Amino acid sequence: MMDRRSLLALPALLPGAALAQTPWPGRPLRIIVPFAPGGLADLLARPLAARLQAMLGQPVLVENRMGAGGNIAADFVAKSAPDGYTWLLGSIGPLAANQFLFAAMPYDTRTAFAPTSLLVNTPKVIVVARARPWQTLAEMLAAARAQPDAVRAGSAGNGSSLHLALELLKQQSGAQILHVPYRGAAPAVTDLVSGQIDLMVDNLPNILPQIREGTVRALAVATPVRLPQLPDVPTTAEAGLPGFLFGTWFGLVAPARTPAEIVARMSAAVDAALREPEIGGRLVEQGAVLGGGTPEAFASFIAAQITALEAVIRAANIRAE
Repeated sequence: MMDRRSLLALPALLPGAALAQTPWPGRPLRIIVPFAPGGLADLLARPLAARLQAMLGQPVLVENRMGAGGNIAADFVAKSAPDGYTWLLGSIGPLAANQFLFAAMPYDTRTAFAPTSLLVNTPKVIVVARARPWQTLAEMLAAARAQPDAVRAGSAGNGSSLHLALELLKQQSGAQILHVPYRGAAPAVTDLVSGQIDLMVDNLPNILPQIREGTVRALAVATPVRLPQLPDVPTTAEAGLPGFLFGTWFGLVAPARTPAEIVARMSAAVDAALREPEIGGRLVEQGAVLGGGTPEAFASFIAAQITALEAVIRAANIRAE
């Protein structure tokens, strides 16, 4: 039996008690980015970190940890202390798709993290080489059905979001399109502009400059409504393929068991930062759709994405390179 003194001391021994007694944040924070400096995730992380630093009153450092499709960075965060000082700027791969692409995973996607904030969703747009005759999505799909594997589509590599989007397009349209994997989206865009390949299902921020310059032709956007950046480009539903919706998304997560009050505070700070013109306005100009919302909403979003992506990956038997 415990005496009265022991009972009074018990709350200090409970998990999270010490954290509750220490104001958060009390020291610098880290945002771990799974991809190389200069990429889309990195370009999102750095201005966000600068704004969070001003809002939270502590340095917010960005650290790039590349490799294994984002799994190295995600595993590092998953195994970090759940104290609110280490965060992952994750994406569709390490937070949803990789568990079906890799033979072995160092962490359990469904239990390793505390979802915090959906940051942005970058819509996919179906684009073709300017030299091709197709003016509509229906014309391109008709050509692909007439000559199986004659239409060649580039992607950023096996298992990339561009590849997953292409496979979903093939599954929903019945068109046999030849997948040509590249080491990154940039060389695929170069070959699309030069006409070496016919097609890409690319992230809008990545291909928007070429669309505006007229070096490629946009046939449809994989979104429920038209995009303000491309008001004259129809949605996939308007173009005759209503089931094809796809975007590459990025979000902030913490290690599982991070206190809910810290997760909520970070989520609120991120939401406020996204609404500021110097952060959110610039992202919208580049072709992103802003996220935000509650941790619970982001958790539900991730769960739905896991279900949808598992079906696409298993149907196409995709494996990571």
